[in-house]
Amino acid sequence: MAEYNPTSNDMKKDATAAGQQAKKDLNEGAKKVGDDIRDTADKMSQNSAAGSLKDRGAEMAQTARDTAQDYVERAREAGGEYAGRARAEAERLYQTSQQRASEVAHYAEERYDEVSVMVRRNPAQALGIAAGIGFLVGLILARR
Repeated sequence: MAEYNPTSNDMKKDATAAGQQAKKDLNEGAKKVGDDIRDTADKMSQNSAAGSLKDRGAEMAQTARDTAQDYVERAREAGGEYAGRARAEAERLYQTSQQRASEVAHYAEERYDEVSVMVRRNPAQALGIAAGIGFLVGLILARR
């Protein structure tokens, strides 16, 4: 079974979606708090008892604090999750690049050894090829 490796674009889309969801949740929470305030204001205009108003105000303030705390926790959890994903993806990319760099170094060593053997076997031919390449590079640079 293939392992799912999210790309940076996938992670960006996920982070954007989480941000939009958090924004939506915050807007809903703010709307709820606003509705509670309107309800309290309506009740205040209908009920003049100071104790009842004080209790309702304290209740509203606690509701607002609880709602805000809930949204902060959701945002913190989503941020931590995406940070973990980003860290894992960066580590995976680092390991892959280290492996490829090692493969390229090994390939270059093999080619260097082959060229070295060829030059030792045919020094005149190697000198001729090097002179030809030098001449072509000189022509190209002279035209600039």
